Amino acid sequence: MCLGIPGLIEEITDNSPLERLGKVRFGGIARQVNLSLVPDASIGDYVVVHVGIAISQIREEEAERVFRDLESLSGPSGQE
Repeated sequence: MCLGIPGLIEEITDNSPLERLGKVRFGGIARQVNLSLVPDASIGDYVVVHVGIAISQIREEEAERVFRDLESLSGPSGQE
């Protein structure tokens, strides 16, 4: 099973075609991500990331829907 998580591009640190890198925020965590498969994505865009590689670009509305779905899977906060 492949699980991709949406994230927001905050910074592009290397813009060469095969090594395009950027800082992507996933809620409260930011990670360096390979952006070479989404050459048209820019700062402020949402991308789906799988194992450190952005595999597609998505609209903000779709990313927000995924965030809500993931939050609902965790159950009420403070309960285990």
